[in-house]
Formats: sequence, structure tokens, C-alpha cells
Amino acid sequence: MYTTTLRVPEMTHPQGLLPPEFATIMRPELPSLIREVTAEIGRSVPEYAEVMAGPYARAVQHLVDQSLSTFVEKVGDPRFSTSQRDKLIRRFGRFEAYENRSLDTMQASLRIGARLALHRAKTVGKRYNLSPALLMTFADALFAYLDDLVQIAREGYLQARAEMDQGQDSRRRLLLQLILSGSATSYKALADAADRTNWPLPDEVTLLAVSPEAKPDRGALSADILTDFEDPQPHLLIPGRIDDERRQVIATAPGHLRAAVGLTVPLGQAAESLRWARRALALVENGVIAEAPVTYCEDHLVTLWLFADPELLEKLAERQLAPLAEFTPNQRERLIDTLRAWMDTRGNAVQMAEILHLHPQTVRYRLRNLDRAFGSQLTEPDPRFALELVLRALQLRGQTAAAPPDRPRAQGRGLL
Repeated sequence: MYTTTLRVPEMTHPQGLLPPEFATIMRPELPSLIREVTAEIGRSVPEYAEVMAGPYARAVQHLVDQSLSTFVEKVGDPRFSTSQRDKLIRRFGRFEAYENRSLDTMQASLRIGARLALHRAKTVGKRYNLSPALLMTFADALFAYLDDLVQIAREGYLQARAEMDQGQDSRRRLLLQLILSGSATSYKALADAADRTNWPLPDEVTLLAVSPEAKPDRGALSADILTDFEDPQPHLLIPGRIDDERRQVIATAPGHLRAAVGLTVPLGQAAESLRWARRALALVENGVIAEAPVTYCEDHLVTLWLFADPELLEKLAERQLAPLAEFTPNQRERLIDTLRAWMDTRGNAVQMAEILHLHPQTVRYRLRNLDRAFGSQLTEPDPRFALELVLRALQLRGQTAAAPPDRPRAQGRGLL
């Protein structure tokens, strides 16, 4: 609770405008106000009860956050950009259209936010002894702001409705298929298809692979995104790179979503971006890459390279670990742990003992066994590099050792 009195210089500002200093007392109220508005929408609008209890609750809270925060920042600085807010509100309108809800439902939720914001302003006004004239100015500014939000949301709503009525989704899906066909489709054919869908062809694109069991709702996506959710392997295309605004939206993706973001490539290489995204998604589903709602290929380039050809990787592991065939499975497991520590520490037995939680003498004994098994492969650059790749891949896959071909075990090998 704030106990100091803030003097707002009303007389120094034009009549009908909120003084920038008013933003100072509004900002601390935002976190609790955002929570209050989000909860009240879920309670007061029956159509949103399921949404607020489901995976898109975070997205709704993000929308409320952006709407209220932008209003406050516009008070502090009228030049503050509303572009991010506009994109979210327009996407909200599209979402409502795809969910087959009316504009009245959408406007009701926005009015709830305005009503609670006005009530909070009155409470703060008493705390700071603000004048009725200032609060009246606040109310006028708030409802003008509400009108802007409604208009922008309506634009997104009507655009989505028009697309559905005109079969634009089918044409856009066909355009995506043409883009993914690469050199099989001429640029002129692409340009003509793009014109028919009113979708400007970008120089670069980023493809996303989506799990069939965990797709996003079409209405929750930006209007410029091409989608094909009818494909057995659903995917979508984002024009250009994933900028900070898109990343922020992706960060609020519902937890049930499973998608992988490919690398940004020239338009003609779109299929490559999708191939990498699908590979990343498969690695997530197989437990090689940590599970997350959205995975970025650019964060896992080495892993994608290592697992680009799983069958070849198996053969490489079989060959590189063949010297351990004479040991039991438990012995192989321990030796591979030791070998990995040896490479991580450049052969420092003391550091290896700390990593493996063993006595240094035990580590030295294991090292002698490794030296007898591998010989010069541990020191020659090419064999050592191949062995490091195998160890890294096995670690990512959660395995300690591939099963090399069985050989008669030599006598006299003690337990490791």
C-alpha cells in the first residue's frame, strides 16, 4: 500500500488529457489488476469459462496484460507503440471467429476489463486524493481506448469470417503446398497463387512442425501464417524470421502444444526448414531433446546433425565401441562412463574421480583397460573424433552403450 501523496499537476496539462505522471501511480496496480480482470472474464462470460480453465488461459492473461499495460504506457508517453497490442487484439478477433462466437461475447470481455480498471482508478484516486476532474478524464481516455480495442478486434474477426466464407483457407493451404514443392513450382506460379490469397511472398520463411495430437487452434494464429492441419504431419509457415514479438507470443503457447520451429531459410528452401523441424519434433517425442511446448531447431543444431541418419549413427556406434565387446554389459557401461569423463577432463584422473565419484586408483585401473581395448584410437584425431560423436549421441539418447557384436570374453578381466 502506498502512503505518500503524489501531486499530479493537472493545471499544467491541456484539458481532457491525462498527465504523464498519472502512469506512475498506475503501474504498481497492473499485476493485481491483470489477475483480477482475467479471473472476472472467466467468471462472468460463460463462453470463456472453458477457455480460462484450459490450455489457452495463459494466452488470455497475456492479452489482458498487453491491453492494460499499453494503456498505462500510452499515458506516460503518447508516442508509445501499440503494434504488439494491435497484433494480439486482432488475433483475438480471429480466434473468436474461428470459435464461432459472436462479436457481443468479445466486446463483453473487453468491457469487463474497462469496468474493473475504472473501479481500480477510483480506489487509487481516494488513496492519492486525486480530483474528480482527473478521474473523469481517466474514464474518458479509458473508454476511448476500449473503442480502439473493439475496432481492432472486429477487424480481425471480420477478416477471418471473410476468409472462411470465401474458402481462403483452402487456397492458402494450396499455396503452402506449392511453396514446399520447391523448384517443382515456378516463381510465377507461386506469385499468382499468393495474389489470389492476398498473401505477399516473403524472401525468407520459417516452417513449424506440429504434433497431430497437440495442434494449436487455427484462430489463435496470426493472419499471415499459412497452415496445413489436414496433413497427417501438420505444419505451418511463418513469413520471415521469428522476431521478438512472435517469440513472446510463442512463449505463452498452451502447455499441451507440441511444435518445433525450423530454421529460417530462403523461400525456395522451405521444405528443408520443415524437414529439420520434423526431425526436431521426432527427437522431442523420442526423448532425445527435452520436452517443451515449442522447440527451436537453432538451439539443437548439433543434436539434429548427429541424428540426421539414425541407422548410420547405429553403425558408427557399433564400429567405434567394438573394442568393448569383450566386456560384460555392466562393464561396458562403466567403461563408457569413464571414457566420457576422460574426454571431458582431457585425461585428468583426479578430476575424473570427482566426476565419477570414485577413488583415483579405480579410475586409473579403468583407464588401463580402456587403453588396452582402444589403443591408438584414443589419441589419433579421426578415430577419437568419431568416438566423441558416438558418446555424445548415446548421452543424448539416454543410453550408455550400444550393443557391439558379442565376442568371447578374455579371461582374467576383473570387475571394473
